[in-house]
Amino acid sequence: MKKKTGFTIAALLMSFSLVAAGCGNSGNSASGDNKTLKVWFMGTADTVQPIADMYEAENPGVKVEVQAIPWDTAHDKLLTAVASKSGPDVVQMGTTWVPEFAAAGALKDMAPYIEKYPSMKAENFFDGAVQTTQYEGKTVGIPFYVETRAMFYRTDLLSDVGYPEGPKTWDELKDASKKLVAKGGAGHYALPIEGKDSIFPVIFAWQNGSDIIDANRQPQFNQPAYVDTVNFLKSFYDEGLSPKGTDLDTVAAFKDGKMAMFISGPWMIQTVKDKAPEIDGKWSVTTLPAKETNTSSIGGADLSIFEYAKNPDEAAKFISFMAEQKAQLKYYETSNSMPALKAAWSDPALSDPMIAAFGKQLENSRPAPTVKEYEEIAQAAMAAFEQITIGGADTQTELDKLNDKANELLGNK
Repeated sequence: MKKKTGFTIAALLMSFSLVAAGCGNSGNSASGDNKTLKVWFMGTADTVQPIADMYEAENPGVKVEVQAIPWDTAHDKLLTAVASKSGPDVVQMGTTWVPEFAAAGALKDMAPYIEKYPSMKAENFFDGAVQTTQYEGKTVGIPFYVETRAMFYRTDLLSDVGYPEGPKTWDELKDASKKLVAKGGAGHYALPIEGKDSIFPVIFAWQNGSDIIDANRQPQFNQPAYVDTVNFLKSFYDEGLSPKGTDLDTVAAFKDGKMAMFISGPWMIQTVKDKAPEIDGKWSVTTLPAKETNTSSIGGADLSIFEYAKNPDEAAKFISFMAEQKAQLKYYETSNSMPALKAAWSDPALSDPMIAAFGKQLENSRPAPTVKEYEEIAQAAMAAFEQITIGGADTQTELDKLNDKANELLGNK
């Protein structure tokens, strides 16, 4: 997810309140034409237009107007649409943006439409994906596509240290890491600990039983489960199992055997194939090792109806179509983005073992905390993690400070 700018919905609403009311939905065609559906997607139009064409073919008289928006400008464009009350009918929402825009009242409650369209029902999708669509008891979107993190590993190198299918537990991960580094010698590591990726420590914390922020909006950063997690990850630095610097190229190190494992998303499959053809057949992907669980993160995007949509009913019908298997598989074909629909994973298009490993991981995945303040909290958590692992700060002391900061941002004090 691209980093947003410092603009806020509140600030833009204030500025737009000075503008005379009456600007319409600029994307609609002539006045009274309710058959043009304005759809905003992130990325490039060529991934979505084929599906829009499919929808038009099944719904004569409806024109789907697709506007593609680059991810790095999408957040500000959405803010402007909310402030002006002028925008699309259907909007693609990055999963981490949902709490912010739902809190601003920008997304319609989908409950009435879910009753009408069976393809939208929660049981059709991965549980973690459904969680991304919910905010304060309301469902404000329908899962569109998903991504998660899994373990990439060199099958040849892990076999040499007794783990041909990769480590299955935290204990096995540590044991395999020690053996890999001992066998490889100077300049060799087991895997990178991604301290500058905000979700990386969170994944391990979930596996260790931490909620991060509980149901009562109480942060858990200084509680034993999170503290123990940070100390576990820190031990990989302390024992020379992970590189402390950021200048080591992961794919190059993976290719050269200087790093036998890394945790990443499905987009890295093709990257490794393209950049390291020499190791074809010597690497694979598996689910993450477990402590209490082997939970991973879930991200991706949802489809929502803009609160100020001119055609909300047609928007709901279009989203229901996008939730069907044929549309989900078509989008996988055009974009390589993984379907949120569980049934789609039985299709031969997703039968490759490496892709299937991500499908298995998606069964045990969850989103970042769905509080609108989370992005700022995540930045503070990354800074604290760096102070502990690189800066040498005391773990408990630094996490006490982080918990206080999180409470302040959440309005708990």
